[in-house]
Amino acid sequence: MPSLRSILFRHLVRLGSLSNRADVSIAQLRASMEKGDWFLSLSVPCGTVTEPVSAGGVPAEWVLPPGKRRRGTVLFLHGGAFVMGSPRSHRGLVARIAAAAQLQALAIDYRLAPEHPFPAALEDTLTAYRWLLREHCPASEAVLIGDSAGGNLVLAALLALRAAGEALPAAAVCLSPATALDGKGESLRTHAGRDPVLRVETVGPLVAAYVGNHDPTEPLLSPLYADLHGLPPLLLQVGSDEILLSDVVAFAERARQAGVAVELEIWEGMWHVWQIGAPWMPEATHAIQHIGAFIQRQLATQARAA
Repeated sequence: MPSLRSILFRHLVRLGSLSNRADVSIAQLRASMEKGDWFLSLSVPCGTVTEPVSAGGVPAEWVLPPGKRRRGTVLFLHGGAFVMGSPRSHRGLVARIAAAAQLQALAIDYRLAPEHPFPAALEDTLTAYRWLLREHCPASEAVLIGDSAGGNLVLAALLALRAAGEALPAAAVCLSPATALDGKGESLRTHAGRDPVLRVETVGPLVAAYVGNHDPTEPLLSPLYADLHGLPPLLLQVGSDEILLSDVVAFAERARQAGVAVELEIWEGMWHVWQIGAPWMPEATHAIQHIGAFIQRQLATQARAA
């Protein structure tokens, strides 16, 4: 049963979110997210240090949690329907994941649609990943994490790296990932109105701005339809009230059938990227603790195999 805090937070999200309205422009969405940055910045743990950096030409920032850090790096890809968001908008979430995993994190500011449609964001992701491996850590000490559209980019990056014969990260984590961009998922209809963050009528045009003239079922746009053999261990977190639920569950099943080690967590009563509600919601805090534990397990496995 959802906690009282999550019930209250859910109402606040529904009242404050423009992405659940059909009559809103991309400019309005971006402005709204920027205004909300001050609130989300309150979730950054004390002692966290951020430093701007160019990740092979891609704007980014280091997020360094307080305390002792382990060997390894999180590469974080923010959500925002491919048209909004930045390292700043997700700094609190990134900082808390980094603290839970006891790792440094690199959050990149990839190019956004509609100014830069597919494959610009994916290209920036690959550029930053290659820079990270070249300058800071081996693939066995790297973990890719993304929420929503960022989760889509994580999965697409894994597919692109595998196809190119490049080293894959130790693991990947996807929070409420958009695994298919063709708009055919069952929960897009059955969960309409339950998710306080996303509304199909709003998200559809935003996704179309990213897809451009491409077929939305292309594997690098909709990883659900890709050959998933050979991917690293995955942790997928999704809320039971999300409109993306069915696509995430279907992806997890296809990945398992392909021999991928997948941990799928369906959080009862939660919505799209509820993890951003930490530290105010216990469900968000616990989900981030799960992420940190998963990352530590996977990096330990890689270290033993070295």
